[in-house]
Amino acid sequence: MQGLSEPWHLLRKGRANKKVKIFIDTANIEEIRQMNKLGIIDGVTTNPTLISKEKGDFKSIIKEITEIVDGPISAEVISLDAEGMVDEARPLSRIHKNINIKIPLTQEGLKAVKILSRERIKTNVTLCFSASQALLAAKAGATFISPFIGRLDDISQNGMDLVRDIKEIYKNYSFKTEIIVASVRHPLHVLEAAKIGADIATVPYKVLTQLLKHPLTDIGIERFLNDWKKVEGRS
Repeated sequence: MQGLSEPWHLLRKGRANKKVKIFIDTANIEEIRQMNKLGIIDGVTTNPTLISKEKGDFKSIIKEITEIVDGPISAEVISLDAEGMVDEARPLSRIHKNINIKIPLTQEGLKAVKILSRERIKTNVTLCFSASQALLAAKAGATFISPFIGRLDDISQNGMDLVRDIKEIYKNYSFKTEIIVASVRHPLHVLEAAKIGADIATVPYKVLTQLLKHPLTDIGIERFLNDWKKVEGRS
């Protein structure tokens, strides 16, 4: 086909191998259990705000999450300097092989990412609001980058445009850093992320339940059940 830079069979193969991934953005154990039973959850993201809403010790919560979901689990550091971030990250990473460390996208954060990547500790660079920040995070060795699209929407910027820019830059230079669409506010954010081809969307429990439901499905079930009662009444 004209206009394709790669052979068609290679493009088809690449698309076939690409898997859409959904993480749940919560630290609530019951929410994680419920969604994991549906077979749709590939990982979990947490942050200090989410952890603060739950009872129990931070490390204990993270460990329990790793026992439920077999996929990347984000645990965030709270230090502001690179040395402190690294000191927090090392014991967190030993909790489970699936742990990745959430690092803020600051100068000190990138220093920490570089050190941790050399130690093969996976990182999720968070609070990303520009493509230039995402470029530097990938250069530093980030495993994941988390652009916060909802917060950009809040200040009248199109958050999904940022995801498109990051995806283009990463594709241009074959960066292995995966894009986690974060700060998801509603189902359309998830659908747009999938249409763009983002690697991952991390989605709050409420939005996941909204994705699942449709009024016509409920109406259809009710109609089928009412019709079946008529069938049973014949016997």
